[in-house]
Amino acid sequence: MTVPTDSRHVEPGEAGAPDPSRRDFLLIATGAFAVVGAASFAWPLIDQMNPDAAALALSSVEVDVSSIQQGQSITVMWRGKPVAVRYRSDKEMQEAKAVALGDLKDPIARNANLKDDAPATDQNRTVPGKEAWLVMIEVCTHLGCIPLGQQGAYGGWFCPCHGSQYDTAGRIRQGPAPENMAIPPFQFINEKTVRIG
Repeated sequence: MTVPTDSRHVEPGEAGAPDPSRRDFLLIATGAFAVVGAASFAWPLIDQMNPDAAALALSSVEVDVSSIQQGQSITVMWRGKPVAVRYRSDKEMQEAKAVALGDLKDPIARNANLKDDAPATDQNRTVPGKEAWLVMIEVCTHLGCIPLGQQGAYGGWFCPCHGSQYDTAGRIRQGPAPENMAIPPFQFINEKTVRIG
């Protein structure tokens, strides 16, 4: 049994012809609903990745430095990393200032308070007016070990794991570490308190 087919061509606008504007509307509406549905499904997953209130509270830490004497340092935790706050002696500052930039393994300051390409002078490893204070993330840039302070050939930091040696400004001088230890964002909010972060 054969089914008769209508082979007649229907022009747009004639009775029985599909309406292209209605078809376009349905395609656009379907696409819009799909996008809204995907966004409403994805938002809770994305929103859960935001830090919670406890993490935001640790984004900065205030440190009382009034009891630190010249030549002493303390270590505080900031964002899960140890940060050395050192009140450098005059001798340490003079030694760091005497180093020529050409003698440094890493010529970049790595100071979050300055431009990315600032040179690694002793002055650029501190903040103006507080050059005696070195605030630095105390993590070796080789494999993330914690170096020992006031040790090594340069009187700064020595990483016993692989032998990296840093000077009194935290700049890499010898060993496998590729970069100077990082200076976090910090500022002195008064004579006794430094805010890190």
